[in-house]
Amino acid sequence: MGARSILILSYLLLWSCGDQPLLIALDDAGEQFVKLGLELGEYDEAYVDSYVGPAEWQKHAQERLRSKEELARATAKLLATVEAIEPASQQDALRRHLLAGKMRAMDARARMLIGEKFTFAEEAKLLLDANPTTADFAEFDRVLAEIDEIVSGKGDLNDRFDALRTSVVISRDKLDVVFRRAIEECRQRTLGHIDLPEDERFQLEYVSGVSWSGYLEYLGNHESLMSINTDVPMTLDSAVDLGCHEGYPGHHVYSLIVDQRFLKVFDWVEFQLQPLFAPASLFIEGSAEYAVALAFPGDESLAFQRAVLAPLANIDAKNVEKWNEVVELYNRLNDHAASAIAQRYLDGEMTRDQALRASIKYRLRTPEEAERGIRFIEGIGSYILTYSLGEEIVSTYIESQSDSHADKWVVFRRLIDEQPTATDLTRLH
Repeated sequence: MGARSILILSYLLLWSCGDQPLLIALDDAGEQFVKLGLELGEYDEAYVDSYVGPAEWQKHAQERLRSKEELARATAKLLATVEAIEPASQQDALRRHLLAGKMRAMDARARMLIGEKFTFAEEAKLLLDANPTTADFAEFDRVLAEIDEIVSGKGDLNDRFDALRTSVVISRDKLDVVFRRAIEECRQRTLGHIDLPEDERFQLEYVSGVSWSGYLEYLGNHESLMSINTDVPMTLDSAVDLGCHEGYPGHHVYSLIVDQRFLKVFDWVEFQLQPLFAPASLFIEGSAEYAVALAFPGDESLAFQRAVLAPLANIDAKNVEKWNEVVELYNRLNDHAASAIAQRYLDGEMTRDQALRASIKYRLRTPEEAERGIRFIEGIGSYILTYSLGEEIVSTYIESQSDSHADKWVVFRRLIDEQPTATDLTRLH
């Protein structure tokens, strides 16, 4: 009998003794997942999104790091163990389902670490439970034509687009006051629908030299660190978007609810580590993208920008209105083009230079912004789908389950408790 068979048999024997050993087995598997994830993160800097567990586990991962090959074997072994556990209750079934999904993604990421190659679609399925759709660049061209009509004038579209965007960019000296006001508005709108801990808080910092525009790391104890990239031109709408996406009701709120429910109430140790690559990531990122429409339905974001943020930033409200005519089209184009370009580039159907040129054209990027975007794609791979496909799946599901805007908040909150995958959402819908 092999080692895997012995391990599975031991769990089945524990199961035969009653319910409590199953809970111990799940707890032990959850702890092993966290410790394996910390080691994997030492090799794969993109893997660990946040960690709020014991400091000594992190230290152990750094000081007694196994080889990549040993990690891959240990990950495959734990995956087999988790998949063999038979849940004793609905709650245990949910826990096993979520942990097995995380383990399948970890197993794939560990195999990638030792050199196994996957296509973009294979990677998306293994890591995110996502099925990318075929991109239609002809549709991208049609959206570009619509933007071209709105951004009228002479010269290259990219130059005209950039000039319009520049008219609503927040100056560096106004950035902090505008962002804090936008985030506070996002928070107040969220508090009308979701209860948050009284001591919840975040730190806000401004960084440069990174490939993303905004990032949130949950620090534990109801606190997050929100980072804003000052290399990216920050427009008034992006202050609202990032305030919702990274903060309220996006990533910060998600982390607070997960902390309260899965760590403090259920004591599921595996939630001490949030991997970037996991089936729930498509919902996590997609719901953060949807958070803007949830907190600011209809034209409410534009109204808030014009009445509140524009005066703070000393920006002409007429420019804000003109920019908002094009930004909804642009955001839809940008997210879908990013995924399409990433798929072709990472599958070898585009050279890096071709991907850069496609980004300049279809994402209306400057050469510097296109370079930063390609570096972002190279770092996260198929995860880029979580922004476009993620929002599409989440919004379709929530709106199909809601008769009113208030209902949307209820469904949004419930989904955080359920931790759905893309398959879960499309099947339920």
